[in-house]
Amino acid sequence: MLHAVFSARFSSGRVARLLAAALLGVVMLNGARADTAPLKVGISTSPQIDALKIAAKEAKAQGLDVRIVEFTDWNTPNAALANKDIDVNYFQHIPFLENAKKQGGYDFVSIAPGTIMKIGLYSKKVKRFDELKDGARVAIANDPVNGGRGLLLLQRAGLITLKPGADYRATTHDIVSNPKHLKIIPLEASQLARSLDDVDLAQGYPSFIKLAGTTDPNSALLFDGTENKNFAIQWVVRPESVNDARIRKFIAIYQHSPAVRRALDNAFGSLYAIAW
Repeated sequence: MLHAVFSARFSSGRVARLLAAALLGVVMLNGARADTAPLKVGISTSPQIDALKIAAKEAKAQGLDVRIVEFTDWNTPNAALANKDIDVNYFQHIPFLENAKKQGGYDFVSIAPGTIMKIGLYSKKVKRFDELKDGARVAIANDPVNGGRGLLLLQRAGLITLKPGADYRATTHDIVSNPKHLKIIPLEASQLARSLDDVDLAQGYPSFIKLAGTTDPNSALLFDGTENKNFAIQWVVRPESVNDARIRKFIAIYQHSPAVRRALDNAFGSLYAIAW
């Protein structure tokens, strides 16, 4: 009986050790897979993609496999990040991110800044703001943050007046004076560049203007500046990925590569600035 009890105890202990070893092996294997799995970077369609592809090529030479996943709108990149279809996205500034977190219930973290892009007011119908006729059609972004930036530009142009203290969160309800009776038309931000043939004036992003080829990206009647780093595009991840070595390595490559910098200069010239 004593021998039987001793054998049972020995067997149980051995099984426990074997199970622990197996579990450790699984954990180590999963960790290795996480470190070596392709890094998926999400971005909305823009000339920024060329610079990312160059960074991905340099990363590949350093043993890091990076795949650029392109989206055609500004909503899907966050949904894809939440669903773990991608590991990091690079397309939104802090105000847009905070609004997306509020509206979508996302738990995201910004871990590094990228570039700051100018926005402007463009027209193929007039050369000066005073040429706009009464009731002119003006297109601005339809999302809560970038639409507010468009309204602030219209105010700077002397076309409207907003309530005192209005900032990038302004909406058309904050307009207190509109002497030309402008008809404000909210559109998907990525579609603003293509609206120039249909409206008299449009808020525009030089990157989308260039991509669409609708007019010269440098031809805006008025630009905002690049001094506000709040509007720098951010590298955004889920909280558990904050210390992902693959992501940190890729960002470092992007930020310090001369080839990436040349690609950005070629794409945007003086229409962008770096925020790191």
